[in-house]
Amino acid sequence: MEFKDYYQILGVDKSANADDVKKAYRKLARKYHPDVSKEPDAAARMAEVNEANAVLSDPEKRAAYDSVGAQSWAAGARPGDDVRPPPGWNEGFEFSGGDADAEAFRHAFHDPSGGAAGEHSDFFEQLFGRAARAHAGRRHGPPHGPGPVRGEDRHARIELELIDAYKGAERGIALHGVRLDAQGRPVAEERTLQVRIPQGVKEGQLIRLAGHGGPGLGGGAAGDLFLEVHFRPDTRWRIEGRDVTQRLRVTPWEASLGGGVQVATPDGAVVEVTVPAGSGSGRKLRLKGRGIPSASTPGDLYLELDIAVPGAITDAQKAAWSALAAAYPGFDPR
Repeated sequence: MEFKDYYQILGVDKSANADDVKKAYRKLARKYHPDVSKEPDAAARMAEVNEANAVLSDPEKRAAYDSVGAQSWAAGARPGDDVRPPPGWNEGFEFSGGDADAEAFRHAFHDPSGGAAGEHSDFFEQLFGRAARAHAGRRHGPPHGPGPVRGEDRHARIELELIDAYKGAERGIALHGVRLDAQGRPVAEERTLQVRIPQGVKEGQLIRLAGHGGPGLGGGAAGDLFLEVHFRPDTRWRIEGRDVTQRLRVTPWEASLGGGVQVATPDGAVVEVTVPAGSGSGRKLRLKGRGIPSASTPGDLYLELDIAVPGAITDAQKAAWSALAAAYPGFDPR
């Protein structure tokens, strides 16, 4: 994905405080907002400015961008460079929704979309995930005025093992959030929660923890915390929705002659499956309903055959392969 230097987009230094970011955003918004700008690429530039402001004006997103996104895995990267974060780098980072300054500009210019503010780059999506997009700009009442105000919803990404989806689990998760110090700079904070992982959870699902979001004001209720589920990468299987594909290694004689083989499935069970005679590599055997469970329609487990060819080391093994070759005169796999 294409690396985005949000500080460069807004024209501020990495040590800029919240007021510096706000001033820079307002200046650029007046320059590029489609309602007033005569720049030929105003809409695209406004979208970039909105995205940069959405990150740098939010203490949690900025902390994640600085500590991991910008410094750890993209150190030295320039805008436009192709970068890839390491798996699981953003697990547990806690973000809040809402961007009051950008929202104020949208209303001032009578533009609910904010000049493509709802469209984010692949870089933003990879950093902050689906939940950040879903809750961006979401507000629960006026920031000022009488009466209680509900707290902001927050979201974080968590990584689970596939077995958690099959069995359900109780997990203690560490959430990395921030607070602003006296100078308006983000300071890291951490909290730990015990979370019940429901059986049948799938990739991208949001687990809602009521009352664990931002605190309310004036006696208002706390917001909610949404945990966006991702499965830890594992070379043993692929996951598509509720379907799981697992590689099953078989011998040449098992593939050719067929027969029963025992398989350890992702839910920890051991089952016997029948390999049809004459099977080749890549053939899939379907185990109906043995994918990720669901109260309505569970997924399926697909066993993808991979023929493992043993080496010929001893004289007896070499003779066996020679006899096999002699039994198939004229056979050409190419």
